[in-house]
Amino acid sequence: MKAFNVVEPGAYTTVQDRGRYGFQQFGVPPCGSLDSFAADMANLLVGNLKNEALLEFTFSGGLLEVLCPGDIAIAGADMEATINDRPVDNWCSCPVLPGDRIRLNQVKTGCRAYLAVTGGIDVPLVMGSRSCYTGAKFGGFEGRPLAAGDLLDRGGGTPLARPRALPGEYIPRYGSDIVLRAIPGPQDDFFDQGMETFFTSRFTVSNRANRMGYRLQGDPVRQKPGMPKSIISEPSLPGGVQIPEDGQPIILLAEQTVGGYTKIATVISADIPKIAQAKPGERIAFQRVSLDQAHAAYRKRRRFFETLHTMDLEVKKSDTMGEGFFSSDLFKQRIQDYLLQA
Repeated sequence: MKAFNVVEPGAYTTVQDRGRYGFQQFGVPPCGSLDSFAADMANLLVGNLKNEALLEFTFSGGLLEVLCPGDIAIAGADMEATINDRPVDNWCSCPVLPGDRIRLNQVKTGCRAYLAVTGGIDVPLVMGSRSCYTGAKFGGFEGRPLAAGDLLDRGGGTPLARPRALPGEYIPRYGSDIVLRAIPGPQDDFFDQGMETFFTSRFTVSNRANRMGYRLQGDPVRQKPGMPKSIISEPSLPGGVQIPEDGQPIILLAEQTVGGYTKIATVISADIPKIAQAKPGERIAFQRVSLDQAHAAYRKRRRFFETLHTMDLEVKKSDTMGEGFFSSDLFKQRIQDYLLQA
């Protein structure tokens, strides 16, 4: 069924899900939502499975006209969203009706917002995923960012009986100083003093930051004398930190397949959502962690979402926003464990 008419598309809006895997050997990157935490939460709040497709907005969101009844939820960056010119909060579901107009404005905090709708955005599967890969012009909506006049379908699904929301104390806060946990390697043996520089310096996000990767600016990270400036190209994964000849780090993201620069470290998967919410001019520092610590952070995040799926997430009529749901002690402990490590 038709879900939205795109009146204004925003700066860069694409359809994404959790990504396509198993095709990098053919030059096809995984793509998918850069901030998987916000995307998963948006889907959860409208009652979708976590792999349903949704909209990823970057910097600004534009204007959508609703074409059929359902629920929406917006998570991630604060774009001061409104429905029919009335403010609507992030991190909660909201019923919409035909004729409603959803506007997402210029980003206030964070960088990317995600809008989920009942049943998910319905576009064709390509290699098992609905994610848009603009580099090859396939997936998503016709393989491109949205444009004015596009009509978006949604899958089947039943609107919620009552809204859902995430209490304010558990909502991620996006600041201008970001710490990313990283494991040295795989080419850490190419560096000595450069490793110290990497883990003790603060870098600034440059204007060259997109879904392929984030280029940083700061003190140059130098290799050992005599080491080759590049390596034989090898498969790359989101979170790998390349050091090109100028010594300025590049954090690889979801639209890379191979690379020939040495990788000094790898940002752990639990922290990649932080990169997705960083804007040019914001500062990034790296914290060295072990592989065991990275695995522990991954398990905590997995338990967090498993706990969410076992809870009654609905807001009762007698509740005020932020009270009466997510109330079990088990849930609170799990989510606090996650946020302390995130």
